[in-house]
Amino acid sequence: MDSVLQYQEHSHEQEAESKVRQTTCCIVGAGPAGAFLALLLARQGIAVTLLEAHKDFEREFRGDTIHPAILEEMDKLGLAENLLRLPHTRAYSVQFHTEGTQLTFDDFRRLKSPYPYIMKLSQVQFLNFLVAEARQYPHFQLIMGARVEHLIEEEGVIRGVRYRSEHGEVEVHAELTIGADGRFSWTRRLAEMAPEKLSPPLDFLWFHLPRKEQDPREEAVELHFAPGMFIILLDRGEKWQVGCAISKGTYQQVRQAGIEELQSSIAACVPWLADRVTHLQSWKQASLLSIESSRLKRWHKPGLLLIGDAAHVMSPIGSVGINLAIQDAIAAANLLTMPLKGQCLTENDLARVQRRRELRTLISQTWVGLIQRQIVSALDARRQFRLPPVARFLLRVPLISSIPTRITALGGWQERIRL
Repeated sequence: MDSVLQYQEHSHEQEAESKVRQTTCCIVGAGPAGAFLALLLARQGIAVTLLEAHKDFEREFRGDTIHPAILEEMDKLGLAENLLRLPHTRAYSVQFHTEGTQLTFDDFRRLKSPYPYIMKLSQVQFLNFLVAEARQYPHFQLIMGARVEHLIEEEGVIRGVRYRSEHGEVEVHAELTIGADGRFSWTRRLAEMAPEKLSPPLDFLWFHLPRKEQDPREEAVELHFAPGMFIILLDRGEKWQVGCAISKGTYQQVRQAGIEELQSSIAACVPWLADRVTHLQSWKQASLLSIESSRLKRWHKPGLLLIGDAAHVMSPIGSVGINLAIQDAIAAANLLTMPLKGQCLTENDLARVQRRRELRTLISQTWVGLIQRQIVSALDARRQFRLPPVARFLLRVPLISSIPTRITALGGWQERIRL
């Protein structure tokens, strides 16, 4: 965190001197996709300005998973060893618990990878790690507390952004603007680009419960199902991060039923949590997250490219959002570095990024969407969840049972960094 704050102070000193900045690439959103892309471009000597609306990275209940595909690319950059020194836990599989039975859905040990697991690392630490590495390159600039309010457009081409901070209004002029500002992308709204919704929406209540020594340590992402109930459990070392699914738009009904009713439902779904559900005593302890899956038909306009959740909102059910977003960043860096260096970037170059990533995104969203539809249907009817028939088929056939694992771990086909 100190490195971010130090750079933030330095950036604010520069900002006070000038209300207009020049850069080659302006990235809006310092999440995993934006920070990773900024690092890759800075390594190539491309001037990049990374804007983050918040003043720090301290936000609860964000995706904290780093998949094998990303760890392999971090290794290629020489960063995996240092990253793995940070406090983290590992998930070697995804486990479905339903009707008293356990089913291994994804077994990452079957992958031919030096990192056959999902690394569960606080996103705060991950973003600070990426930013600290990017700061080693003189072409990188991070500005925290920068709320983008306008896109600068000249003759039909996006030429940067205008943002507001505690120091006033500042313009960033850029050859390329990247929107990497997540599922509620303000950049997308400013560009008047509306995504198509793909699967029925779902709401999640996220909160923490204490972890005890006798708790299961299966090193897995745990998915628990009961009639009308779906719970995700993520091991966070000394605590469990719990995601409790509720039907869309029923939050007020759940609140009116009382916190005790929610406690009872959690205990019924995951019986070994019954001895600590009373730690959830207030609705202030829970964060409501609306879940949807959507995708833009067109990810770009002249001078503007959207990546990650800004281009394709992913459901957290498959835990693939960060994986796909970072692979978007890798593809963008691979395809756009030379045009940016040569000052010859065209919209065709941006279209190449979408073409490269679109099929991979479609496959992941379709796969996760099948499961999400079943979950929504089970919640609404208050019945037991059943895996979709195609999922049961894939898991039973040895030759193709690795497909779900590859979709989760690698995003289908893995993007490789061109050094």
